[in-house]
Amino acid sequence: MTITPPLFAAHLKCTTKCWLRAVGENPTGNAYAEWVQDQNESYCADGLKRLLSAVSQHECAIAPAAGEVKTAQWRLAVDVPVRTEEFPSSEPRSSRREEALPEKFEIRNPKSEIEISLTTSAATTNEDEPQSKWTTESRLHAVERLRSEGRGKPAQFIPVRFVFTNKLGKDDKLLLAFDALALSKLLGREVSLGKIIHGDEHSTLKVKTSALAGEERKRLEKIAALLSSPAPPDLVLNRHCAECEFQTRCRQKALEKDDLSLLSGVSAKERQKLRSKGIFTVTQLSYTFRPRRRPKRQRDKREEYHHSLKALAIREKKIHVVGSPELKIEGTPVYLDIEGLPDRDFYYLIGVRIGNSESAVQHSLWADTVEDEGKIWREFLGILETVEKPVLIHYGGFESTFMRHMRQQYGEPPQDSLGHRAIKSSTNLVSVIFAQFYFPTHSNGLKDVAKILGFQWSDPVASGTRSVVVRSGWEQSHEPTAKEWLVRYNANDCEALEIVASSLLRTCGHPRVNESNISDMVNVESLKPQMPFSFGKKESVTPDLEFLRKAAYWDYQRDRLYFRPSGKRRPKSRNVLAGCNTTSMRINKVVVHDVSPECPTCKRISTKPKATRVRILYDLCFGHFSIKRWVVKHMYQTYFCSRCELFFGLEKRWRKPLKFGWNLVAYFVYQTVQLYIPQRIVTLSMNQLYGFNLKCTTTHRLKRRAAEFYKETQREILPGWSRATSSTQTRPRLT
Repeated sequence: MTITPPLFAAHLKCTTKCWLRAVGENPTGNAYAEWVQDQNESYCADGLKRLLSAVSQHECAIAPAAGEVKTAQWRLAVDVPVRTEEFPSSEPRSSRREEALPEKFEIRNPKSEIEISLTTSAATTNEDEPQSKWTTESRLHAVERLRSEGRGKPAQFIPVRFVFTNKLGKDDKLLLAFDALALSKLLGREVSLGKIIHGDEHSTLKVKTSALAGEERKRLEKIAALLSSPAPPDLVLNRHCAECEFQTRCRQKALEKDDLSLLSGVSAKERQKLRSKGIFTVTQLSYTFRPRRRPKRQRDKREEYHHSLKALAIREKKIHVVGSPELKIEGTPVYLDIEGLPDRDFYYLIGVRIGNSESAVQHSLWADTVEDEGKIWREFLGILETVEKPVLIHYGGFESTFMRHMRQQYGEPPQDSLGHRAIKSSTNLVSVIFAQFYFPTHSNGLKDVAKILGFQWSDPVASGTRSVVVRSGWEQSHEPTAKEWLVRYNANDCEALEIVASSLLRTCGHPRVNESNISDMVNVESLKPQMPFSFGKKESVTPDLEFLRKAAYWDYQRDRLYFRPSGKRRPKSRNVLAGCNTTSMRINKVVVHDVSPECPTCKRISTKPKATRVRILYDLCFGHFSIKRWVVKHMYQTYFCSRCELFFGLEKRWRKPLKFGWNLVAYFVYQTVQLYIPQRIVTLSMNQLYGFNLKCTTTHRLKRRAAEFYKETQREILPGWSRATSSTQTRPRLT
């Protein structure tokens, strides 16, 4: 298999994209992806011309052979082909030890009398077996050769890569490290430095590729494992899909599978957690939502976002509202939408829509160049000054970044101006929608939400990435149709923003808003909890499962329910000891106590014997080399004194709920305190070894009982220890 820079760049964004490129899948088309490819090629060609013009012709080489690189005498080479071979792992196969399985072994279960024979092949431990390899192939944009610094030192080679964007990310540096790694294998020595020429100003960034070599090799091994697998990777949609040439294909596949990655807010970690529970689709996730009443102490806090509720809204195709959301617009609404080039920090179009419905006024402020950016910013502030009590409303953080950038670049508006107040108190509708409004869409983007509310764009394929392509084309041709498309697209965004804001205001009970187009709205508090398990007639998904369902249903009733054979009520057994199974414990010893009939108060002999009281003490018996459970039954004959109206005969120690002996308490405290064993582990071991059914509350009482018993001993020991310590410290030192 051969790993090339396009495959490596695709794997940095998405494993599915890397797989599709490797198998030669035809792209479904994406204007932005095609534009990026054209920009990279044209920028690289222009950059190479600039480099070649700065070097004399006899010191340059174009597409030199791989064998000529080591003995090169040129200063600059362009379009350098490099092809090397690598192993998929740094660990040699001969050092890996695999446990050999027998050729045949049997499994026999004496209870079920089932015998299984399995035949296996011997483990492959042949060290001479050829190891699979992968090949890296690249055409370096350019390579600079620096002369050796001294005698005996080799010349230094620096790979050069061209990137048309003004801002660089880690992926761009890893692509340069890919070129450096391939070049280092070709030269037989490390290439620790590379250059990236990027942006409109052709800035040069030096990158230490040696620091990225470890991560580079790990990614190459992952790509090799991906391409060597016969099955494609799991389809996962991510943020790069809007820029990918396989966007339509992957989204269609995800919709057919109802994949969890359709929900843009679910992270990879959360998706893996849901899959471990057997939840693979959005529909399955929707059935996991359970409406719960919020505690009073959390009513002032913001509601947590529930992906299951989002899935429920998609399944039922209804808008779900949580709690009582608040949105107040006290003044004239001013809807703001910005178009810009984030890579250049250049904002060329400000869309402002003032008012609502048919009386709204649309303003479109256009900037031809970066120098006009300050001009349209001042025009925008001037428009705000003409509005009575302007309230800025926008959707997302792009507009917040725009206003912050403009204030830093061109200064703050006056403190007492309407523009300053409007900017400081601007409203982001995304913060209102988040965790309070759940629309039946896979994301909370403006286009998805507005389409649910009935709005349609003039161009169905309009998007933010497409606006970047159109703006780039306008800068080259200055065609009026491109500018009209961008202005119309921006105006549609402002109108969609107005529709969303009006619908939210109506939901929040704003009195000045007319009927909105929100229909089929459900308040989550009105949902009744649906019990997932209940008795009654059930319908199986397939007829083949009907027999199994009936059998499981009947077994559950036999195990969990008791049917009385007659109308007589069965007496309820009284559990003397909470937390212990008394019915299965054998009494080891019975002690009958001799109780005097003399009243302890008046000393009168009682002639009225009462019931015989029985107390059972659960304890442990310590032998020389063993510990066993020991249950003692104590019996007392009680009496009643008619003169004192007093019951007596039961020892004083039994007046408290004493059920465990001191041996058991001492054993428990010894293990938790002396041996540092966790209390939960000690409880489980005692239940398993001695047949108890102790609970956490019972063990807490055992520790409290021991602490109360030794409180007096502690009080006697600690003062004496402190006096001895103080006397030792004040004793004069012998010299």
